Amino acid sequence: MEKSVVFDLDTEDGIRRISIEAVHQLIPATHMYATGVFRLREGETDLGEIVFDDHMDEWEYTCMGNLKHPEVQEVAGFIKHNFKTEAAE
Repeated sequence: MEKSVVFDLDTEDGIRRISIEAVHQLIPATHMYATGVFRLREGETDLGEIVFDDHMDEWEYTCMGNLKHPEVQEVAGFIKHNFKTEAAE
């Protein structure tokens, strides 16, 4: 994922436009880049990150934003089913 992708999250309070951007970080002491890390933003507001395991099965949310668990679960499902991540050298 080169640029951010916008996901329209339907909540009780209306549609929230969440930007999703893959984070490409060099893993210390290696030539590999981390995969499965996605930064979430709503406008200028940082909503934290969703971090997946190597197989995109399990995920964690850094809880920096004001998203409820079911909302984050929906965003994580969107990422899991729409983006393939692979370690890159």
